Amino acid sequence: SAMRRLMPIVLLLLVVSGSAFVMAQQAPPPYLNASLPVDDRVADLLSRMTLDEKVAQLIGVWNTKNAIQDANGEFTPATAGQLLSQGLGQISRPSEIAGTPVGPRVRSPRQEAEFTNAIQKWVKENTRLGIPVMFHEEALHGLVAPKATVFPGPMARASTWDPALLERVMTVAARQARARGFTEVLSPVIDLGRDPRWGRVEETYGEDPYLVTQLGLGAIRGYQGRSLPLAPDKVFATLKHFSGHGSHEGGINTAPSLIPERLLRSELLMSFEAAVKEGNAFFVMPSYNEIDGVPSHVNTWLLDKVLRQEWGFTGVIVSDYYAIAQLISQHHVAANNEDAAKQALAAGVDVELPDPDAYKTLPALVKSGEVSEHDIDAAVARVLKGKFLAGLFEHPYVDVDQAERVSNTTEDQALALEAARKSIVLLENRNNALPLNRSAIKTLAVIGPNAKGIHLGGYSQDPGRGVDVLSGITTAAGTGVKIVYAEGARITESEPIWARDTAVQEFLARLTL
Repeated sequence: SAMRRLMPIVLLLLVVSGSAFVMAQQAPPPYLNASLPVDDRVADLLSRMTLDEKVAQLIGVWNTKNAIQDANGEFTPATAGQLLSQGLGQISRPSEIAGTPVGPRVRSPRQEAEFTNAIQKWVKENTRLGIPVMFHEEALHGLVAPKATVFPGPMARASTWDPALLERVMTVAARQARARGFTEVLSPVIDLGRDPRWGRVEETYGEDPYLVTQLGLGAIRGYQGRSLPLAPDKVFATLKHFSGHGSHEGGINTAPSLIPERLLRSELLMSFEAAVKEGNAFFVMPSYNEIDGVPSHVNTWLLDKVLRQEWGFTGVIVSDYYAIAQLISQHHVAANNEDAAKQALAAGVDVELPDPDAYKTLPALVKSGEVSEHDIDAAVARVLKGKFLAGLFEHPYVDVDQAERVSNTTEDQALALEAARKSIVLLENRNNALPLNRSAIKTLAVIGPNAKGIHLGGYSQDPGRGVDVLSGITTAAGTGVKIVYAEGARITESEPIWARDTAVQEFLARLTL
């Protein structure tokens, strides 16, 4: 019959349509399609996310990562859901395991790579959408992690007047960071060091707007490269600290900056504007201080009108550590965590670092109607864009052997020596005292608080090698010259215990990780 003749055709159509249905069900969602434009991938992923998953992308963890590691620093899958079940925006300083009386317990390069890999694997396999985590470290003058190369501090590098050298230096820092699983560094500091009372002048490239701008651009190009997406050996730079940091009342780190808008725009913002427009920096960190009575983390004029609207910044704004909580405790402009979260998000701060104080209240604030989910979506979209541009969806893991291989290589050490030599400034060679005449000198005095012990500066870690000034001079002088040493003066009345040479050596001797 006609019906019997049609049956094979109907069955064939059913098989074909069924196969098409199965294929459609198995096809990856658009956000996992690397050939699509980043903005399309962001829009697709955002449309699939719940409110809790969105807010998780706006949160970082640091000390609270203890929930996902054991006493030895090993990742613990059994407890990972406590922090990672909804995904997570960032994890701070994965090189650190925990604090101790003599400084942080730390991971080796291999262990850092293993730790970041384990977290990415868990998130990929155990969360609904598999959104990778972003890891960040400090890298002011080299990656701040064990066995990374330490270069001269920013003020010393500024004395080279050489942006190309800074690009080479930060290329090394970026390579070492990326090999361990990090895709963002909290550097460079492009504040102007205008008040010598400020304890962080050493973090700056000095007081001159043009010099700081050019050196900042060199550093950014070393970290990020000259275009996005990130290359496999590059990391996002974070501009610090936006803005007016370094010109505080009384030289106090979190004090107000009494700056008229003309001075702010003509000098203090110059380096940041160039870093955004020319350097294409993708992350910005607001400063702790107030400008005209408004804390930077709630300064809509600064973060939205100037940074985003006037300069065209499309990247991510991350809070300085605990700065959103300081809106309550220091600036007294917020009544509680909920109020601080509302104000910071409205001003444009996308991610709260380093631990969730205020932003963990955002889901409840959206449900109560006090915060618009549209504002949440805008911040999440920027965070996701960064993760796509970093290549984390396609390449979430790193080679643990590579992490060790690229750490403080002979070539990197040679570059550190070159940078150190170019950083030296000789103000006066009185009576032609230099170079020293070995045949005429019988006794040589080495005097000063930094002569004995390896003092690498703030934002540094143990590179695994080093020679202090006293030891180096003693070795170079040989047996024919008597070396005498005196501390001469103390820089401070007391030192933190981890800064004392003997305590550090004792700690490192006990370190098993």
